Amino acid sequence: MLRPPLTPIATALPDTVPFVGPEAIERQTGVGIRARIGANESPFGPAPSVIAAMREAAPQVWKYCDPENFDLRVALAKHLGVGPENVAVGEGIDGLMNLIVRLYVAPGAAVLTSLGAYPTLNYHVAGFGGRLLTVPYQVDRENLSGLLDAARRERPALVYLCNPDNPMGTWWDAAEIARFIDALPETTMLLLDEAYGETAPAGVLPPLDIGRPNVIRTRTFSKAYGLAGMRCGYAIGEAATIRAFDRVRNHFGVSRMAQVAAQAALGDQDHLRSVVARVAEGRERIAQIARDNGLAPIPSATNFVTIDCGRDGAHALAVLKALAARGVFVRKPMAPGLDRCVRISVGLPEELEIVAEELPAALRYAVG
Repeated sequence: MLRPPLTPIATALPDTVPFVGPEAIERQTGVGIRARIGANESPFGPAPSVIAAMREAAPQVWKYCDPENFDLRVALAKHLGVGPENVAVGEGIDGLMNLIVRLYVAPGAAVLTSLGAYPTLNYHVAGFGGRLLTVPYQVDRENLSGLLDAARRERPALVYLCNPDNPMGTWWDAAEIARFIDALPETTMLLLDEAYGETAPAGVLPPLDIGRPNVIRTRTFSKAYGLAGMRCGYAIGEAATIRAFDRVRNHFGVSRMAQVAAQAALGDQDHLRSVVARVAEGRERIAQIARDNGLAPIPSATNFVTIDCGRDGAHALAVLKALAARGVFVRKPMAPGLDRCVRISVGLPEELEIVAEELPAALRYAVG
């Protein structure tokens, strides 16, 4: 039977879900997840004030959301010290990535990223027919000089940089990021992903510069604010750059409930500070668990710790699978050089104790 053809771009793509979620692991293994510490979610959840705001708003979900995200944009602008015209709201950073690639990457255009960096960017580049260029990490950090050399040579439409970084948790200081921005070609758009900015130490995030048309900075309510399930993030940039989002975005994509939750979360900075402190404690606990098992934790500015398992990628994958078989959901980098590691998100104290109990057996299993 004949069927309507896919576009040439879609025909060349695989049928895939880029991430294996804990739900899929439970279906595949028949083992319930006891420690959900793989997706960099915040197990501390949203603030009680956010839950109260959502409860109050629940009867109104029969209404469409405000397609301009006006109140949330105004609140974000006040929080950031910029104008509402400098803020765009989207369905998490993943959704904003889709829009940014759509706006700046024509079929065949080059996009530059780090080999092993956050893979959703690559997924969108492939979906719009872009051409991906990569630079390997250097000592477990994104290689700024290598990226800059490639950007000057290739003049890509878009460069992606995550700071602090996922999947390694490492970071560059604000001054180094600022020098990188200054040296980029003016016709290249920089997507600076700051999803983990709230958990970073002081001096990592450069001051906001809304006068530069070739930089878009993205942040999210999914991590420290504890709203991963609501899918709400935002982009910050020069006014004309931000205005372009209206050409392609799903204007009803950020639900009424997500807008209410994000605005309430932004208004409860005491809860945010509490979560950031608990994340720092959790990072140290994960690092100690790693050291207790003869493994090397990589210093992290995020809500996870990446752990060098000391061998190759096959060994680290065996550790990951052995943990999954014991109800512990973690993830790992997959790029060569990084794939020797597993990545453990900060969980509740009782979840981290499960890791401490199960990791020794998982390591023995991986050794065979």
